Amino acid sequence: MFVGGVTVSNATLHNQDEIDRLGVKVGDYVIIRRAGDVIPQVVSVVQAKRDDNVKDIVFPTDCPVCGSNVEKLEDEAVARCTGGLICAAQRKQALKHFASRKAFDIDGLGDKLVDQLVDADLVHSPADFFNLKLGDVVGLERMAEKSAAKLLLSLEASKATTLAKFLYALGIREVGEATAANLALHFETLEAIRNASEDELIEVQDVGGIVAAHLHNFFNEPHNTDVIDALLEAGINWPAIEKKPQSALPLDGKTCVVTGTLSEMGRSDVKAKLQLLGAKVAGSVSKNTSFLVAGEKAGSKLTKAQELDVEVWDEAKLLAFLAEHD
Repeated sequence: MFVGGVTVSNATLHNQDEIDRLGVKVGDYVIIRRAGDVIPQVVSVVQAKRDDNVKDIVFPTDCPVCGSNVEKLEDEAVARCTGGLICAAQRKQALKHFASRKAFDIDGLGDKLVDQLVDADLVHSPADFFNLKLGDVVGLERMAEKSAAKLLLSLEASKATTLAKFLYALGIREVGEATAANLALHFETLEAIRNASEDELIEVQDVGGIVAAHLHNFFNEPHNTDVIDALLEAGINWPAIEKKPQSALPLDGKTCVVTGTLSEMGRSDVKAKLQLLGAKVAGSVSKNTSFLVAGEKAGSKLTKAQELDVEVWDEAKLLAFLAEHD
């Protein structure tokens, strides 16, 4: 089809809401335009050309790639597969996230190597990383025997982690490092998180209804729980969380903000540690801020803190405080 000076072979319908609004069906004739003179878009149905052979467009309840449940929240337009750990359509990105520095931090397992392992049909889920043998890896691009042996040692070392990092590595939608840390601190065990209801999940700091639904759907998808069980069987472990009464935590009742570049720790790690010590970590400075952690190149947040006479911690003071309360 020739539209606006270009040949168009495909046009997007976006989502179920848009399909319902247009009333479009399989077999219909439609009007196409180039939205913003760029994106091919279906704008209306040619009702005069509709015949009796048209069919309703029905969204799948199961992912056509991996068979996992499809999630569509009430206030969202997009339907998504919940099989993030095993779905072939999401596999490479899920595995790269799992191996990333802020997750399992597997030294030597970069994006290109993940691509090779998947393309060679050696890895289908994160648990498969820990079943790799020397012969599987030797011969891949830039992987001689010494490099392969080093990778296997890194995989073995990465088995010792924390519950918070394990949760973050799973790639659950909208569960970042801070949320993962809050979940770990609140529930203390993986089993408690897996069995939690949405109402129980909402009780966690910074977990609202949408995130609670993502968590509940993720842990109720059998494909995901199978991979989690396989990871535990492979030897993934973490120390038990010794939860102290909130009132006994040194930063109980304190609100802090972290800004700038820190040389020893990432900001997300700092936030997680401060939360474990009882602090509420906010995104902006206000008169209610107890202190600001300011790394290098701290900008407007530092300026505002100084204007409001908020206490400012440099990285040295932060590290000393964390060491004292480790």
